Amino acid sequence: MSKRLFWLIVAMCAGGLIVLASSSVVSATRQFGSASFYWVHQLLFGILPGVALMLVFWRIDYRRWRPFALPLLFAALALMVLVFVPSLGLRLKGSTSWLDFFGVSFQPAEVLKLALVIYLAAWLGENQERIKRVSLGLLPFVIIMGFISVLLVLQPDLGTLGLVMIIAGGVYFIAGAPLKQAFALICVAVVLIGSVAAFSPTRWSRITTLLNPTADTRGAGWQLNQSLIAIGAGGFWGVGYGQSTQKFGFLPEPFGDSIFAVLVEELGFVGGAVTIGLFVLLALMMLRVARRAPDPFGSLIVAGMLIWIMAQAAVNMAAVTGLVPLTGVPLPFVSYGGTSMVSMLAGLGIVLNIAKHA
Repeated sequence: MSKRLFWLIVAMCAGGLIVLASSSVVSATRQFGSASFYWVHQLLFGILPGVALMLVFWRIDYRRWRPFALPLLFAALALMVLVFVPSLGLRLKGSTSWLDFFGVSFQPAEVLKLALVIYLAAWLGENQERIKRVSLGLLPFVIIMGFISVLLVLQPDLGTLGLVMIIAGGVYFIAGAPLKQAFALICVAVVLIGSVAAFSPTRWSRITTLLNPTADTRGAGWQLNQSLIAIGAGGFWGVGYGQSTQKFGFLPEPFGDSIFAVLVEELGFVGGAVTIGLFVLLALMMLRVARRAPDPFGSLIVAGMLIWIMAQAAVNMAAVTGLVPLTGVPLPFVSYGGTSMVSMLAGLGIVLNIAKHA
């Protein structure tokens, strides 16, 4: 099982790199004078170090992570706080979400996702009965998530906030939380994100654009409409690999959160269906590992990683197709982003070790 899962992950990384090479060629040439800049950077600083960590973590007994769960979470939270230090934090696309150490930049929120999954698995898997008591389960969970939410709102990064809440809430529910607690958490999360969005004209416009995409096609609705044009142009078979026209300055972030639109334009319905099929296959294999894990700790880690990858993929593709507001969430294995790739592959390395013990 672990070897089959490994080769599926490698295949998805390779396929994503091929799609990235095509979708980024125009932007890379204009910005850096090299058509290969983005995919080479993704390979050298995303995939290769990520695969290296995955292979290392595959060999480490997953149970050894349990004593380090809390220190890892504290370290990730400390990195999240450091983004607000003027000399260290980088402000990109309206959010202070990046750290710059000696010329090396990375996004602490991606590290936080992995640390949070390990911590929740260790905490909730140790004694699943405590989760049914408000004082031992719900209250500590709300305090932790409240602090994380404050840090993400201050950046601000609502896309990551929503995704982190989905991951944490999913693990909490799978661990055995009562339905009424889960329902209450969902209501609080919706109200929180909605309230923050309401006080931001830019983010509120994304919601109104979703309700009426043609209201402002040259303003707030530009990215969504250009994404839909790209998807519609792809048809069943696509216009051909490398033949996208929307990546020539029409579609914002063609190698980032809009990359699925370029993928469908070039490879058509078939390419989009194959991409979704690979995510479904990955989900089924990880679900099998979670069910066969030797203990609750291992099972919850796999569940957390499964929710992370599938929720992020679903949100990205739903946003590009106009089903949910645009969030800036990257497509796993495909979108450009070294920190996201390294963190995700490192977590999958732990999943591979659990699969070996299953």
